[in-house]
Amino acid sequence: MKLFLLMLTCFAMGLANRVYIHPFSLLDSGDVTCEFTNSKDKGPLETIRSLTPIQDGTEPDPRPTIGELKNLTRWTAVVAELQNSQGLRMYQALSRKQEKVNVLFSPYASFATLLTLYLGTSKSTANDYQQFLGLIWNTEKPGCVKAINGHKVLRALNAISSVIDGPQDELRTRVWTFVSSDADLSKDFVRGIQEFTDTSFIRAVNFSQPKEAEAQVNLFIQKTSHSKVENLFKDISQSTNLLFATSVHFKGNWRTAFQPEKTTVQDFQIDDMSTVKVPLMTHTGDYMHLNDPDKKCTVVKLGLSKRTYMLLVLPSEKARLQDIENQLQADTISTWHKHLKEQYLELSLPKFSLTAVTDLRSLLSDMALDKLLLGSEANFQRFSTKGNFTIDKVINKVLFEMSEERKEVPNKSQDDRVPLRVTVDRPFLFTIVEGNTNAILMLGRILNPNL
Repeated sequence: MKLFLLMLTCFAMGLANRVYIHPFSLLDSGDVTCEFTNSKDKGPLETIRSLTPIQDGTEPDPRPTIGELKNLTRWTAVVAELQNSQGLRMYQALSRKQEKVNVLFSPYASFATLLTLYLGTSKSTANDYQQFLGLIWNTEKPGCVKAINGHKVLRALNAISSVIDGPQDELRTRVWTFVSSDADLSKDFVRGIQEFTDTSFIRAVNFSQPKEAEAQVNLFIQKTSHSKVENLFKDISQSTNLLFATSVHFKGNWRTAFQPEKTTVQDFQIDDMSTVKVPLMTHTGDYMHLNDPDKKCTVVKLGLSKRTYMLLVLPSEKARLQDIENQLQADTISTWHKHLKEQYLELSLPKFSLTAVTDLRSLLSDMALDKLLLGSEANFQRFSTKGNFTIDKVINKVLFEMSEERKEVPNKSQDDRVPLRVTVDRPFLFTIVEGNTNAILMLGRILNPNL
């Protein structure tokens, strides 16, 4: 019954965002398996019984060698499609909840987080996760569903992020897992963390004194993130079993620099009633550009590293940004990219950076899925041999910033062409995309660049 309700919910969401048709035919037959829905969980659980106490140092966990993934190009293409489809649905739920503020969300981080948690679920909850993440589909054989290998999906996600070749640490992922000191932890889950993240920290915590434990956990995260991530966890209880946090930090640089002498302070129209003063950077040159009359927006591509780019989406005059967000589908961004044409532009863009914290449990609750995936109806008995094991808090922290280092100086030679002027002086969308796979790394909305 739970699986039926989950599928019904996903179908309802799919009316606004078409459900992706699974491309698993691209993969070898050995990469997917037939699972019977009424079968029992796997055999005895292998666990790590001696977890490092939180007070015993801040060095990252040892990172084992991860084997190469066969058919890597096929895997990354499939996983990017699944991640984008799921990420856009979650972004739309988040943007509806946070209508009046800037929004930043990482489909990459949310997909990897939920997929890692899936590795510790029992059979019934595993089916719910597979359905939600798009990793499962029905077959003609009664009681049988086909499921993709979760570990290979995580390794494909790691491969997507590892091909980014910008400045040092352009995309940096950290994971913190805090486990009750009276519990052990699944080796399968630990392996999953190591397969997609750059740096991981798994620590045992005594939660019997919640306030003290909360201070310990937050201080540990602050130290191991070089103060980039602070005060993530609040309202910890003494019954806590596991806290899970993922941090994704993107630090990009414009492939072609804006011209400092042309930066001016101008009005940015927040809404019909209010404006703020912001510095607008300007560069005149050739850009990939699209005017989309159906979506009522202008799209401009800005190169970052050789394989990553930003798409700016500026609503047309009198068009609503929210209407464009509501129309976003799994193929919208790739369609925009496909139809871009080179255009000589005078582009003016506000300086901006963003950080955001997403409580995935709260977000899934807004999507009517919290109980099935993280709450009272979820079963995580493959996480630990401790009875009634729960996932208490799941947090994604996303940081986005642009650097002015290692940039190409624009060509200042005289050009007689008359540029088309595109001035980003009102709320807009932006997305950071890995160009080989079209995987969406980050997706955001700027209502006020000064916040």
